[in-house]
Amino acid sequence: MTRWGILPWVLLAIVLGLVCGTFFPEGLSRVFFTFNDIFSQLLNFAIPLIIVGLVVPAIGDLGRGAGRWLGLTAGLAYASTIFAGMLTLAVALWIFPGILHRGTFSDVHATEDDLASTSGYFTIEIPAPLEVMTALILAFVLGIGLSIVPRGVLRRGFLEFREIITALISRIIIPLLPLHIFGIFLNLTQSGEVGKVISTLLVVVVVVLVLEVVILGTQYGIAGAVSRRNPVKAVWTMKDAYLTALGTSSSAATIPVTLRQTLKNGVRHPVANFVVPLCATIHLAGSASKITAFAIAIAFTQGVGVFTGQWIGFVFMLGIVMVAAPGVPGGAIMAAVGILQSMLGFDEQQIALMIATYIALDSFGTATNVTGDGAIAMVVDRLIGRRLDEKQRVAPTHEYVPFDPDAYIEQVSYE
Repeated sequence: MTRWGILPWVLLAIVLGLVCGTFFPEGLSRVFFTFNDIFSQLLNFAIPLIIVGLVVPAIGDLGRGAGRWLGLTAGLAYASTIFAGMLTLAVALWIFPGILHRGTFSDVHATEDDLASTSGYFTIEIPAPLEVMTALILAFVLGIGLSIVPRGVLRRGFLEFREIITALISRIIIPLLPLHIFGIFLNLTQSGEVGKVISTLLVVVVVVLVLEVVILGTQYGIAGAVSRRNPVKAVWTMKDAYLTALGTSSSAATIPVTLRQTLKNGVRHPVANFVVPLCATIHLAGSASKITAFAIAIAFTQGVGVFTGQWIGFVFMLGIVMVAAPGVPGGAIMAAVGILQSMLGFDEQQIALMIATYIALDSFGTATNVTGDGAIAMVVDRLIGRRLDEKQRVAPTHEYVPFDPDAYIEQVSYE
């Protein structure tokens, strides 16, 4: 998984689930249903810890000492993420009723419950330490508090807790996800509902990919107008960052390439060195679009009643909680699981479908995120970069200047 990433394993799990579901005996299937039930219990236990462990230091870092640069960059990143989510929401609510059918596989929910609860050999109850909404409010309060008080023992403690939670995600939850997804599709195949699920998700995939093209076009159209640069040339210059993100599925791992291509677009070195690493953490327009689209599709086809006002609130909250997404593939969806449950009422099987579909398209969302970082850098460069003192300006160059992004982010966070 370290060498090839999680995507091949997820695709393999889906294929094996489809194949094995046609001939697995009941006794063997019950082994995987038992694992799914235990894994779901573990996931429910971990969700509040993930929220607290990732959101608290993320908000604390954003609130400290970068002044006007930080405020403008964070505001543009959040506005871009919300725009992507709201655009997807409007398009999905307009298009999906015509191409999808309400309650198409609502009976899958009942089938999943029956198999998970009665066909497993045993179950283990793992109560969550906090309610999801309690964890969210606690994370906001502590994060804002850490941004106000001087750094100290509590701050360092939450940074260490973030490392623990990141390890929990990257070393336990993410590696076990393919096995969990295998069990889900094994169940769907044996229940006879897999054809409906696959056909529905393929339609949504096409809509999401088109929307991400529109999102990037809008971002660079605005950035080109503000910075007075050719938007088509600018977005074409960022193609190396886009293609690199397709392979890494990580915004953090793509930072050096994103920085190099941003400099080629004429952004000043100080601006690019600040904006690119920061936006790799807080700008998730592509991820917001994907999560919103698939959440609407699953809610619509499974008959989950969600009002328009709830969807709007979900999008605004999504832009906040995904700031905490760690630099691992699938981090954004793991950070969003809490509000999928608390605000939309998704159950374990619906969460599993969300995770599977998100990871299957993770690299495309990441590529949209990092490419959009270049557009934000162009806007910041126009609004603030020109006010830099002449001695601090560095002429744009096509030469790549190596730097340590992790150390730079830490420096910006604590100064």
